[in-house]
Amino acid sequence: MTDGQSAAAAPEDTGSPVWVKSERQLRREAELRARGRRSVSVATASTIVVVLALIVAITSSPGWPRVRETFLSPEAFVAALPDVLRGILLNIKIFLIAEAFILVLGLLVALVRGLRAPVFFPLRALAVLYTDVFRGIPTILLIYLVGFGIPALELQGAPSDPVTLGIIALVLSYGAYVAEVFRAGIESVHPSQRAAARSLALSHGQTMRYVVLPQAVRRVVPPLLNDFVALQKESALVSVLGPLEALRQAQIHKDTDFNFTPYLVAALLFIALTVPMARFTDHLAARTARRQMGGGTA
Repeated sequence: MTDGQSAAAAPEDTGSPVWVKSERQLRREAELRARGRRSVSVATASTIVVVLALIVAITSSPGWPRVRETFLSPEAFVAALPDVLRGILLNIKIFLIAEAFILVLGLLVALVRGLRAPVFFPLRALAVLYTDVFRGIPTILLIYLVGFGIPALELQGAPSDPVTLGIIALVLSYGAYVAEVFRAGIESVHPSQRAAARSLALSHGQTMRYVVLPQAVRRVVPPLLNDFVALQKESALVSVLGPLEALRQAQIHKDTDFNFTPYLVAALLFIALTVPMARFTDHLAARTARRQMGGGTA
């Protein structure tokens, strides 16, 4: 019989004993609940104090009336909301299309870098060159190079739509980062897993498909989601090519009304998109950590 449990005198109708918590265990749980309530109360009170202090500091500053008029105009907010909301839908479209191609490109590059046969050396070299070059170019600069460079070539069949060109630039940029994430996940699988698969007469492709990749993908989901949180925000960079996405719509309203409130509208919409995914990413990361600490499979 443990310290936290004791057997009841009367059995159930089924004849099995009934286990109830001991007085010590009940007192311990009550203390933990009380401690948790105190922690929540202190955290809430301190948060309220900090928020109120920030509000007082901002609203009492000399430039607050001008900031309120320029960035927090209710009229400009209402006027810009429909167009910016329509623009954010284009941002979502860009994000979803780019995300699909990024996953495919990143996984292919990671797999190519894992090929060890000498005959595949040129492909490995190209994969390394791709990841090094495109991780070294800022995304905004790559959007300019792709968005204005490809149309300038006047190639037959080359895309000229700014949305398509923006997606290509995002895929090239983020594909390099995601390739490294996938490669790290693949290399994190213990070599004994591959050896065991090969001892069962599985080919290299079958080993990667059925043994290595399922484990690697599960392990890299949180960092992948972090990259896609950043991608959601950086879809706004496509505005430099002219598509009427959220940032471009906000800029049009700003130039028309000479008020920066439309930028606040766009910022709030991006926050509404990214915060849920960021919290979901944290949840997955915490769950993976708990499984690893408990000896489970990540």
